[in-house]
Amino acid sequence: MAPSSVFQLSGTCNNYPWGKKGKQSLAAQLCSQTPGLDFKIEDDKFYSEMWFGDYPDFPARDLETGEELKEVLAKNKEQLLGKKVVDKFDAQLPFLPKILSIAKALPLQIHPNKELSERLHAKDPDNFTDPNHKPEIAVALGKFEVFAGFKPLPQIEPLFKLKPLQQFVPDGTTQWSDKVLREVTRSLLKASEDTVKQVQKQLLTLEKGAYGEQGYVLDMLPRLQDQYGPEDAGSLVALLCMNFMTFEAGDAVYIPADGIHAYLSGDIVECMARSNNVLNTGFCPPADRNSADLFADTLTFKAHSRDDVYLPSSKYDKSKSGKTVVYAPPMSEFNMLKTDLSSAGDSDDLAAIDGPGVMIVTGGEGTLKAEGKELPLKSGYIFYVAPGAEVHFETKSTLQVHMAVI
Repeated sequence: MAPSSVFQLSGTCNNYPWGKKGKQSLAAQLCSQTPGLDFKIEDDKFYSEMWFGDYPDFPARDLETGEELKEVLAKNKEQLLGKKVVDKFDAQLPFLPKILSIAKALPLQIHPNKELSERLHAKDPDNFTDPNHKPEIAVALGKFEVFAGFKPLPQIEPLFKLKPLQQFVPDGTTQWSDKVLREVTRSLLKASEDTVKQVQKQLLTLEKGAYGEQGYVLDMLPRLQDQYGPEDAGSLVALLCMNFMTFEAGDAVYIPADGIHAYLSGDIVECMARSNNVLNTGFCPPADRNSADLFADTLTFKAHSRDDVYLPSSKYDKSKSGKTVVYAPPMSEFNMLKTDLSSAGDSDDLAAIDGPGVMIVTGGEGTLKAEGKELPLKSGYIFYVAPGAEVHFETKSTLQVHMAVI
């Protein structure tokens, strides 16, 4: 028997050490609110992410049957994925949605582009588990701090005239360029732990005025040292070379393939192309780091300012009441919708589309009407929406829903 076109899912929580602890973790809270699961939050455990896609690492499941989402989709490709996904994306969801709860910096990282991912996957499939690229977006659910993309060169160059940092600039440099920045990043990441420790110590002795308009470097360095120690070069790359940004609920960032980034704190809805490939070089134990040379060689410079990272929302043309906005990154795999209903009786209808969607309730409660059925919505509830399904949201108080769609 064919499944319903709209059915409820459960997600899977993981426990990376950068996650928030116990009930402080929104990812854990939302996971614990899925009905029918025996998921209990432990106060002394870190909860970092909840995944709810069909990727095998931390799979979503059909809540009613317990079957992994990928198996449900494999048996009902035409109905649940639609012709576009079957033909173009190998009959798999081309996106992977998550909730992240971040207490300290994630590893300083880039996600290799498709060409490099194919090579790495062929050479080392245990560590690079797929051949796909991984551009991503993150939508803030509250205050969100992030290092992403490189600062404009005129902001970076003066910092490396400070005496402790001059050693990292290539000899003979007369004018800064992205080529120089690549080599500076490489030198920072390849420096010995003793060198990094000494440089950080020297930077902390300087007056804030030495940093010009970037005095936050002096304020934030002790915070990062508390998290990963004074010998982690990630702190130098992030503070000296990258944009540091603070966002509020509803703001979003876009990280292109090969875009350097390290999320620092907050709760977010994240969505990425279908991949789990990553190159790490800082904010993690040495044993978890990839080659600094590979990392530096892979860097691109598409994002070179805050404006290059920020992803604005716009009105969603398939929203009847206008209470749904869309975040549309410059890639074909997905968009992210956000529906906000703020008072009793508010509702919105979303017209059918020709690809699938996966939605999560991130706040409030209400009802979902689809296929002639009415289903309850509460924080943490996750639903799969097949192509061609129209959905109606309604609330008696407030309701917020995020949905990844083709």
